[in-house]
Amino acid sequence: MKVMELLSFFGFGGSKIKEALRNGAIIIDVRTANEFDMGKVPGSINIPVDRIAINAARIKAMNKPIIFCCNSGVRSSAATRIMKEAGLKEVYNGGNWERVLKIVNKL
Repeated sequence: MKVMELLSFFGFGGSKIKEALRNGAIIIDVRTANEFDMGKVPGSINIPVDRIAINAARIKAMNKPIIFCCNSGVRSSAATRIMKEAGLKEVYNGGNWERVLKIVNKL
């Protein structure tokens, strides 16, 4: 795996995340409902990673850039891959939700 791919896997593409947010991105947190309830990015949507594939049409219909987040970047990476395979072009792995929250708060 190339360095940039590895960094992207763990959600270290900060400038792309900022740009997507400026373009009206929707943040989807792919953690469990219990994890989401313990802390989240304000305005984010919770769709656990095991529900992404069956919600692909709904996510695509949002017609906005999508940023996935979770605890470490593993589940958000899986969600990003699923949606890219479903044909979504503007989809990003935000990695750790607290990191995404920091980016949101700096905008």
